[in-house]
Amino acid sequence: MSGTSTATRPAPPTKHQLALMIWIAVFPTLTAINLVFGEWLATLHPILRTFVVATAAVPIVIYGIMPQLHRLRIKLTSRTTA
Repeated sequence: MSGTSTATRPAPPTKHQLALMIWIAVFPTLTAINLVFGEWLATLHPILRTFVVATAAVPIVIYGIMPQLHRLRIKLTSRTTA
C-alpha cells in the first residue's frame, strides 16, 4: 500500500524546547509533592525520600504533563509558522 498522507508530522522539539518543557513540568510537580507530603517526607532518610518523590513525580510528568506540553508546543509553533 503506497497511499500518500497529506498530514505532516510536526518536527520534534529542539533540545532547548525540550529542556524548557521538562523544567515547566518537573518544577511544579516537585513543588506540589513537597508541599502536600512534606511533613511525611521529612521523616524519611534522604535517599528514601528522593526515591519516593521521583517515583511519584516521573509518571505524573511523563504521562500527565508532557503530552499536554507537546500538544501546546505544536499549537504554538504551527501558529507562528502558518
